[in-house]
Amino acid sequence: EIGAEIQHYEIGIKPARPDTITADYKNDTLKIKATVNGETLTLTSHVILPKGDGPFPAVIGIGIGSGSLPADLFSSRNIAQIAFNFPEVMAWQQKRGEEPINRLYPELTYIGAYSAWSWGVSRLIDGLELVTNKLPIDLSHLAITGCSFAGKMALYAAAFDERIALTIAQESGGGGAAAWRVSETLGEVETLGRTNDVWFIRKLFQFSNNVSKLPFDHHELMAMIAPRAVLCLGNPDYEWLADESGYISCKAAKKVWDTFGISNRFGFSIVGDHDHCILPDVQRPEVEAFIDKFLLGDTSANTNVEIHPYADTDYEKWIDW
Repeated sequence: EIGAEIQHYEIGIKPARPDTITADYKNDTLKIKATVNGETLTLTSHVILPKGDGPFPAVIGIGIGSGSLPADLFSSRNIAQIAFNFPEVMAWQQKRGEEPINRLYPELTYIGAYSAWSWGVSRLIDGLELVTNKLPIDLSHLAITGCSFAGKMALYAAAFDERIALTIAQESGGGGAAAWRVSETLGEVETLGRTNDVWFIRKLFQFSNNVSKLPFDHHELMAMIAPRAVLCLGNPDYEWLADESGYISCKAAKKVWDTFGISNRFGFSIVGDHDHCILPDVQRPEVEAFIDKFLLGDTSANTNVEIHPYADTDYEKWIDW
């Protein structure tokens, strides 16, 4: 039901898996062809594969193989890095009706980028499933990560594909971890009315001046990922990211994991004194713990993470349920 609401009001329909998908892997490149209505879209992903026989856990990095996280977090742990080349599906600033995915689904030119990109991530995973004889990936231990607009993308992709075991959403801001309702009460932040309209469907913006009428919010987007693992990273130095809103939204979402007795599968770390999309050394332990536990199976890793500067924020007034 939550997924249906998000598609109806916010991002548009995520198309189903095409009937025809082929994939091949050679020369460190995974190539996937998805064909619908006689039109073919090709995805190409550069893969950094550890030495050895595998199978290897893997991270899907948006843009490059590690996203915006330091690559050594994965290479030092023998984790494969797989790049998601999102412009092959839809450009960062889409021109509605003129994007690669529009050739396959001409009736869905209204969809937002986050629907299209989520479709693309799912097709990438389909491709991994088709080439296990050539590319030894442990498909039960897949992560996805990205920062800023790509942090939002990571959350949507994981919410709509249960094959993703770990999501690390870095500095995702409005439309990501932050709740539209809470952001509306803050300063110069990414509110619903200020976000990039091509990432979403136009219907969403009927709520620009009346966010309380939107029948869901982004704690529910994150909750769709449960019971799988999520780590949200924030940076309060950048007001636009609305990290106080992200904190409140994370506290609300975490109640779902708490209810199922799996609190250590959801964490958040909001730490300043660093540039946007640059992981500071003080945040590395949280990221390493989530990688170690949920990609490598290290049950001793401590993923009970709630780090933030908002001790004086009354988050409970937003959670009256």
